[in-house]
Amino acid sequence: MNFSSQDTQRRPVISQEPRRQAAVIPPSRRSVLALLASTAALTGPAMAQNAANPPGGAAPDAPLPGTPRQGSFSYAEVVNQARILAERPFDDTQPDIPDALKALTYDSYREIRFRRDKALWQQDGTDFRLQLFHLGFLHDRPVQIHVVSNGNAIPLPYNMALFEFGKAAVPQKLPVSLGFAGFSVTATLNDLKLQDEVISFLGASYFRFLGRGHRYGLSARALALDVGGEADEEFPFFRSLWLERPTPESLDLVIYGLVDSPSVSGAFRFVVTPGPQTSVAVTATIIPRKPIQRIGIAPLTSMFVAAEGDREQRTDFRPEIHDSDGLMLHTGVGEWIWRPLRNPKALTISSFQDKNPRGFGLIQRDREFGHYQDLEAHYHARPGYWIEPVGEWGEGRVDLIEIPTQGEEFDNIVCCWTPKTPLEPGRQTELNYRMTSVSTTETLHAMGQVQSSFAADDVPDTAAGLVRKRFIVDFNAGDLEFYLSDPKRVTAVASVSAGAVTSTILAPNFAAKGFRAIVDVALRPDESTDLRLFLRTSLRSLTETWTTNWSAPASGG
Repeated sequence: MNFSSQDTQRRPVISQEPRRQAAVIPPSRRSVLALLASTAALTGPAMAQNAANPPGGAAPDAPLPGTPRQGSFSYAEVVNQARILAERPFDDTQPDIPDALKALTYDSYREIRFRRDKALWQQDGTDFRLQLFHLGFLHDRPVQIHVVSNGNAIPLPYNMALFEFGKAAVPQKLPVSLGFAGFSVTATLNDLKLQDEVISFLGASYFRFLGRGHRYGLSARALALDVGGEADEEFPFFRSLWLERPTPESLDLVIYGLVDSPSVSGAFRFVVTPGPQTSVAVTATIIPRKPIQRIGIAPLTSMFVAAEGDREQRTDFRPEIHDSDGLMLHTGVGEWIWRPLRNPKALTISSFQDKNPRGFGLIQRDREFGHYQDLEAHYHARPGYWIEPVGEWGEGRVDLIEIPTQGEEFDNIVCCWTPKTPLEPGRQTELNYRMTSVSTTETLHAMGQVQSSFAADDVPDTAAGLVRKRFIVDFNAGDLEFYLSDPKRVTAVASVSAGAVTSTILAPNFAAKGFRAIVDVALRPDESTDLRLFLRTSLRSLTETWTTNWSAPASGG
């Protein structure tokens, strides 16, 4: 795999919007929406009509009175709506919401909570519960939410009685047509007697999901457009969302989404399977309106301020502050790569060229509470998202965008797949992939892994006209402990794209049950290099490949 990096003084395109804080669902949430309590009330002819049985006359095989009509809603219908949108100029008009809702602050918006006794599906015998997010604060674009029952897509009307408003200053009356900002779904994820949030959709095309024992951290998106590019980033959004009504036998939850933006429309199908490692199988049909140079497929967005080696970026007592600490790649040729995240001084784009990638994701590998010391954020419990393409995605690259930040309020990390050949305007492109919420990457491969890495200060060597830097990488897990009985069998393999590796030291690290590699690199001033490092024996590779990039300061810098 080839990759390159570039440092640019561009504006922080990702930190335009504050990180979204999803509503915390109390463990005892077990409520149901009264307006959708009965199937008959939802699926009557007045609310949904089967195209084969239009109003004004019943077909010979019409169901008996009170029997729900069988509709024809499917993913194909969402694709058709996306195609119709793509054929028309983008329509940016949206229903206006009261100024009082727009004026809500972060704190006052959090006062609005969905009522526990109004959650949908409680009486259906299913493990899933549906709850809704209110409009307000930054969430001022309504999304039409539907429940699909017997093939009929029934829109959910707004009702103030569904929410508790606390001290939030909102109008006493709000229209049924107001709509919602998004939704969340709970299930017995961590305890058979308790309901915990599994997945939520809130804001633009963002969504987040959890595995067992996880706390919300990074986010996924349907699409990312012009992230890190010269033009302003474009944020596609969900115009409509549909949820298939689960049955008592349902192990999966099926969600559909219609995405739109000035440059592209798209249809999405999400099949959510809760569990220790909750997975989301995604089908995406993308239809550009115009050429898009930087379209990000399966984008992930996260936050990184400081890790164990970032002493100068710590602003308080906490040793580490991040939702993810590394980008992991499984290349088309089978190599496993670990790239630690950074909080750079300037916007940095690292591109990893590949063909038919097998997987990539943003990972929170460090799970030790003591490394974070944060009793509120619980960074040690943040999930990683692992993406596995289904089928061949062809040539392209995984882009990693890192933006400087001074605080944890904003997401400043993005990764996504960017096809080598831009998607053709007006043409449907379907891509499939599976996302998994993971706690450890040891379930992904059995090789040795990077436990931690550090970099020393830049050291100018004026006499030689060079700048020198030392990198320290600890490897553990895999089969490394076995080789501690004869460490000389293990070799550190280091290489650079520019400059020179001046020395390599490998030492057994009995405390970590692995090895520590120390690599010294020399560069000319103002030169950049990509460094790669892995451990092997004479017969085989023992570890994944650690990689980073380094730019030596200019003379006198």
